[in-house]
Amino acid sequence: MTIKTFPIQVERSTYITPSILEVAFRRADGEPFQHTAGQFVNIHIETKGEMAQRSYSVATAPGRDGLIEIAVSPVQGGLATELLFGLRPGDRIVASGPYGRFVLRDDPPCRYVLAGTGTGVTPYRAMLPELKQRVGSGQFQVDLLLGVWRREELLYGQDFIEMARAHPQFRFRACYSREMPAQPEAWESRGYVQTHFGELTLDPAKDVIYLCGNPDMIDQAMEHLRGLNFPSRNLRREKYLPSRTGS
Repeated sequence: MTIKTFPIQVERSTYITPSILEVAFRRADGEPFQHTAGQFVNIHIETKGEMAQRSYSVATAPGRDGLIEIAVSPVQGGLATELLFGLRPGDRIVASGPYGRFVLRDDPPCRYVLAGTGTGVTPYRAMLPELKQRVGSGQFQVDLLLGVWRREELLYGQDFIEMARAHPQFRFRACYSREMPAQPEAWESRGYVQTHFGELTLDPAKDVIYLCGNPDMIDQAMEHLRGLNFPSRNLRREKYLPSRTGS
């Protein structure tokens, strides 16, 4: 299968946590970029005369005038790190996509449990407008758990906090693996994302689980969920492996 690539141009590049860079692009060929929330794009990188690809989930909700936002976590010596952290507004690179099936489906009324670590939360940020509609119908609930080292690394945290304040059916919890704030908020907890599943009173018949990010988190969560007899149709995952993103 031939992969159709297209040029993208940097609109802005901004640190949105002390370590994570958000890069915003638009297609440079005049064509619109269309995607479904939860999908990813491949960034094409030339190295030693060959083309490599690295994948990044789109953090932008569909319909935002073709904007493509990605969140980039640095990897020491990584090909994509060297390229993306060196970009400036106006620079052009090559991409392809969108790809992926880690998207919201036409589910019956349910509770979504969205678990992510680090940049693995970016698909959920893109899903916020659709989630807003679903919880607004009164037929859906959402529990979003984000695992990071400390509060300062809370990627897109303010978006989730504001969503939770506006919609009681949407609950947000930050899980810190290393450092708790001196005065934590009610939505802040110590520990890893997967260790908090036991507090959610999970129901295999009614809950739909999304897992995105660190492979260890996903593997441990899957083991726990299978022990609760969750059906495969209610478990959706996307691992961020070194060959998948960032390196």
